[in-house]
Amino acid sequence: MDDTLAGWLQILALIGALALSFRPLGDGLARCLTTTRHLRIERAVFRAGGVSADTDQSWAAYVRAVLAFSLVSVLFLYAFQRLQNHLLLSLGMKPVPPDQAFNTAASFVTNTNWQSYAGESTMGHLVQMAGLAVQNFVSAAVGISVVAALVRGFTRKHTDRVGNFWVDLTRIVLRVLLPLSFLFALALVATGVVQNFHGLQTLTTIAGDHQSLPGGPVASQEAIKELGTNGGGFYNANSAHPFENPTPFSDLLEIYLMLVIPFALPRTFGTMTGDRRQGYAIVAVMALIWAGSVAVVTANELHSVSSSAGHAAGGMMEGKEQRFGVWASALFAVSTTLTSCGAVNAFHDSFTPGGGGMLIFDMMLGEIAPGGVGSGLYGILVLAVVAVFVAGLMVGRTPEYLGKKLGSREIKFASLYILTTPALVLVGAAVAMAFPGERAAMTNSGPHGFSEVLYAFTSAANNNGSAFAGLQVNTVWYNTALGLTMLLGRFLPMVFVLALAGSLARQRPVPVTAGTLPTHRPQFVGLLTGVILIVVGLTYFPALALGPLAEGLH
Repeated sequence: MDDTLAGWLQILALIGALALSFRPLGDGLARCLTTTRHLRIERAVFRAGGVSADTDQSWAAYVRAVLAFSLVSVLFLYAFQRLQNHLLLSLGMKPVPPDQAFNTAASFVTNTNWQSYAGESTMGHLVQMAGLAVQNFVSAAVGISVVAALVRGFTRKHTDRVGNFWVDLTRIVLRVLLPLSFLFALALVATGVVQNFHGLQTLTTIAGDHQSLPGGPVASQEAIKELGTNGGGFYNANSAHPFENPTPFSDLLEIYLMLVIPFALPRTFGTMTGDRRQGYAIVAVMALIWAGSVAVVTANELHSVSSSAGHAAGGMMEGKEQRFGVWASALFAVSTTLTSCGAVNAFHDSFTPGGGGMLIFDMMLGEIAPGGVGSGLYGILVLAVVAVFVAGLMVGRTPEYLGKKLGSREIKFASLYILTTPALVLVGAAVAMAFPGERAAMTNSGPHGFSEVLYAFTSAANNNGSAFAGLQVNTVWYNTALGLTMLLGRFLPMVFVLALAGSLARQRPVPVTAGTLPTHRPQFVGLLTGVILIVVGLTYFPALALGPLAEGLH
């Protein structure tokens, strides 16, 4: 009963904190993305980069800027890892192997933060701090920039201009992510998260043995890791490590950081479009899916009949930290897989078939409830376009969304967006299962082993980064395959989103008539939720039936 009460209290406290942040953060982001005033430090950055800050870009130019910036970031981070033994604060670490360096560079630049390495034994402090943490900031800012361009596509008319990527990127980093990360890094230090530049420290374990662990600038990386829905851990155990997440309060704070920007962005969307009711409808869909997923995973972890020992412990405690328990582990797991975060405070491979299957499904939804920073909102807006199109087919009229007609061009871009990720997941998992060497990387056989592979490609293609961790992925094949999956899963959808933004921006707004579908009412909330669940269910059900569903029925 005490665990149940504590579990409900932490969920209510989280919801209350998110509700209090919704309006001020959402409106602040809208001001950041719409103001014409440049700060002095921003003007200095623009001059240094040769950026014409008052000149907007076409959608094609915006795409080229996103891809060019990301390519340079991948090359820089790859080189940083390969040369780390020559850098300061390397702690004696060797150069990262080429395939692993490529995988890690692709991972952090795409906001995935999938890790096939143990941070404390692979990366020096400078690489962690000036390489990985910097990408945590800019990759998150890229996601918000792209959704800003899409929203401008809905609000502008007779133009091919959707904003300036370099201005959006700079403002988001300097005005939003850096100040918030600084404040929350201090809060995490206050809870006991490590922040120093120490090398290896010898610690005495409970059993009396000795273990060497490095300190490091952990809290500063932890704050942006969660706030930017990045997820890469300073340590291999990620947010299950007591140096990264020492107390139940730090755990709740990290969950809040994962969710706060993605849940506030619908308010930004409503403010920028001039109709905040549209933002309320979108956040309602996000909240419904998030709450349903929390309920399913928590129920499975508390009441699974697969283990009598689990009942004796008050739930399935295998792979979970005693200081968090079942409720906090389930809440963290759902929040990290429904955002593109990938941080973990428990071993997802040890979740029950129902709980683990729901976590895979959460990622398969496209991480839109609330999703990653930026990527969650543009993902659900693309699905809203599809939902409006479906409604238009039902009544035999041309669909409209936010005053813009949705013709064949717009629906093609939306369809390509929706099909990209499933293609990457299903083809990648099928190829891995076809090769004996890659099947040998599975720790488990049968449905659970297949679930490990399916989870890995789902996590990579959706830019999540969490893992079942029962799969041995530090091989040349997996490092390369998952690295390519992450890159394609990040940038192909962005291209389609920006193309959709450009197509919408060129249109003339159409007036609202009696036949226009209201997209701010509960009817639309239900329609959009149904489209999301049905589209994903039909796409992934056969694969899920071979993995977690088969395991649950075993």
